[in-house]
Amino acid sequence: MKRALTVVNALGLLLVVFSVAYLIPIVTAIIYADHTVLIDFLLAMIWTASLGFLMWMFTRRYKGELSIRHGYLLVVGMWTAMPAFATLPLLLVIDGLSFTDAYFETMSGLTTTGSTVLVGLDNLPPAINIWRHELNWLGGLGIIVLAVAVLPLLGIGGRQLFKAETPGPMKDSSLTPRIAETARNLWLVYLGITAACVVSLKLAGMNWLDAVCHSFSAMGLGGFSTHDASVGYFNSPLIEFVLIVFMLIAVANFATHFMAIRARNFSVYRADPEVLPTMVIILGSCVGIAFFLWWNNVYTDFLVALRHASFNLVSIATSSGYASVDYAQWPIFAPLWMMFLTATVASAGSTGGGIKMIRTLVLFKQAGREFLKLLHPSAIDPMKIGGQVVANSIVFSVLGFIFLYFMTIVTLTFVLLISGMDFISGLTAILASINNCGPGLGTVGPASNYAGLSNFQTWICTLAMLIGRLEIFTFLILFTPRFWQR
Repeated sequence: MKRALTVVNALGLLLVVFSVAYLIPIVTAIIYADHTVLIDFLLAMIWTASLGFLMWMFTRRYKGELSIRHGYLLVVGMWTAMPAFATLPLLLVIDGLSFTDAYFETMSGLTTTGSTVLVGLDNLPPAINIWRHELNWLGGLGIIVLAVAVLPLLGIGGRQLFKAETPGPMKDSSLTPRIAETARNLWLVYLGITAACVVSLKLAGMNWLDAVCHSFSAMGLGGFSTHDASVGYFNSPLIEFVLIVFMLIAVANFATHFMAIRARNFSVYRADPEVLPTMVIILGSCVGIAFFLWWNNVYTDFLVALRHASFNLVSIATSSGYASVDYAQWPIFAPLWMMFLTATVASAGSTGGGIKMIRTLVLFKQAGREFLKLLHPSAIDPMKIGGQVVANSIVFSVLGFIFLYFMTIVTLTFVLLISGMDFISGLTAILASINNCGPGLGTVGPASNYAGLSNFQTWICTLAMLIGRLEIFTFLILFTPRFWQR
């Protein structure tokens, strides 16, 4: 009981901090003189901050250092509670929106999945659109990383949270001796690159609202858009090129960006074992899929094929989820290859989802070790990635993760099939949700959205988004008996 109250105390403080996020849509409502929406956001801010304050006040005597178990409880608690509070403006502003759909939308935003159940995005109040995209941006690097920069100031340790939330198998490495300083540095880099994206999109032809919104979702690799037609609305090769550049930046480890900026030396990227494989696979696939589309007469001009293949493949592979055309109409190999890439190419420490490139490299090298062992049973062959020896404990952790990853996909896909979804729609809906990608194929493809799902199917996809964002272990560990034993 005491453990739970310690988590409630910390969660209350984080809700108060989260309420500050409403300031951006509040300012947007003031700029656009939308007084009704302004009042709705003010009410949402007051309710969130008030409940958070009450949670903190009534449990303040249980305030204390967070253990590892506290960290996992708080991470899951935050990622389930924050979307619930983020629904308040949507429920107040959008008539007829159910809590199920609102929670799906905000979970999609905070987990940077980018799936949507909303139609008529072009006509939404600007403050609502900016709120949806801000959720993408906040979730991008991880609300928890922001929290560990704040929690030490509140007398609550943060390293346990960072260990529970940070993506990738190598969680113990840090940029600075103090975890709070690390988190602040990562957010400064994140903020700086976002500002550069805003200016670039404005110069490319977007208005300020679209530029800010798409910069938020591009850096978070969330894929939300202010238009039902997504980026296809602009029909601009320059805008697509700018988004490609920043999506490729966002798919790399932000720790690597920080070290490159601090050292003022781009050779840091060559030392990162994930950067080169990620870029080679993505850019090589762009050329390959463009040739495939041209060869199959989908586009008679190779440059047009290269344009559409590059933007949509980069978007899906990086787990962003923008679309400029209905790529579901392409020959099935192309969209399925894109869905495969979204599971593998994002770097650990990036805002992308999926298995992560570092785990892909570990699996690839472990397969090579197994071949060697079959030929030379007595050989000693330590695994090295980026010049560093990878401990067998990490290899076993990756193998366990991959097993749970595929079993989760299989289980949730069968649940959707039982509910009545067709195979392609069910499988790709789960793949897109657990990889935090956004659109799937079939009834949840880029030309439609998730609005046609039943409430049950919507909650299953919401669960998949949460499990994927928390890297499976962090969520599933709560359901093991040992977690609750003293």
